[in-house]
Amino acid sequence: MPQINRRQTRAVRVGGVVIGGGAPVSVQSMTNTVTADAEATIAQVRALAEAGADLVRVAAATPADTAALRRIVAEAGVPIIADVHFHFDRALEAIEAGAAKIRLNPGNITDRDQVRRVIAAAADAGAAIRVGVNEGSAVDRSDSSRRAADLARPLDELMVAKLDEYLQIFRQARFENLVLSAKSHDAFTTVAAYRKIAQRWNYPLHLGVTHAGTAETGAIRSAAAIGALLSAGIGDTIRISFVGDPLPEVAAALELLYSLRLRRRKGVELVACPTCGRAMMDIAPIAQAVQAGLAGLDVPITVAVMGCVVNGPGEAANADLAICAGDGKAVLYRRGKVARTVEGDQIVPVLLAEARKLAGK
Repeated sequence: MPQINRRQTRAVRVGGVVIGGGAPVSVQSMTNTVTADAEATIAQVRALAEAGADLVRVAAATPADTAALRRIVAEAGVPIIADVHFHFDRALEAIEAGAAKIRLNPGNITDRDQVRRVIAAAADAGAAIRVGVNEGSAVDRSDSSRRAADLARPLDELMVAKLDEYLQIFRQARFENLVLSAKSHDAFTTVAAYRKIAQRWNYPLHLGVTHAGTAETGAIRSAAAIGALLSAGIGDTIRISFVGDPLPEVAAALELLYSLRLRRRKGVELVACPTCGRAMMDIAPIAQAVQAGLAGLDVPITVAVMGCVVNGPGEAANADLAICAGDGKAVLYRRGKVARTVEGDQIVPVLLAEARKLAGK
């Protein structure tokens, strides 16, 4: 089966996870708990890991946050990334607490000696650093002339220029344990920036769309940008970000990787036909009930829920298990062959039972 030809980069180790260097694309998310509340943060980190996150980022904004980090790192079960912006002391404290990686925006720390201290501490501890520039931090607002000059440039070019500026201090320190990112809320700008970065450096890249919005808008923007880049072989670790509960971020990221054949699906793949005037049965609630009922089944089988005879038999032939609905009844297919006819009110329980049987459950 054809696979995406991925861009080759140097490898960066983040705890037990390797980013780049040909390693599988890893999935990240970020907690929305107050990091200082170690119990709540650990619980959410574990939930994200159970959902499929390989790495989890936590905010390191206050001394109380970094004081809780040592326990979080010890009990999380996955590598922890500390998100640091304005206070270099938080970065030093996070490294001391055992964070496997620091997310740093040097544009928010103006004192280069402070950045050098963070680099030295990370080098001593074997921690990685993600050097990230976002659309909002790329424009120099220190005076009106600099702001005007920055705003006159295309945003993707500006972000790459700022990233190059930030990387100078890492080059001087000969620190190579780096992951790069350049995010915008605009998918087109994000793709343009990452393409330029991929041509210029061979560091692994963290892909994401910043401020993507709710799941409804964020899923589309993220799929447009991250999917386009991954399809071109660009990207080594990803985060799809939504407002609110981070758990759906992981599900969306995994589905994107499954869809691009960058990760083998662990659970059920549900195929459902779109609703149209040919359907003789309401397929939407059936598909939703089947998806919910098979959510915990971690065997890679394909289940098709089809609503008419136009596309139904063809999809059924390619699925491990399928129903092709008619007027009050449906034909059940098993591995492409007709098994039997099922009454409409029995479609969901029959599909669930047959799927578990195929999975050996």
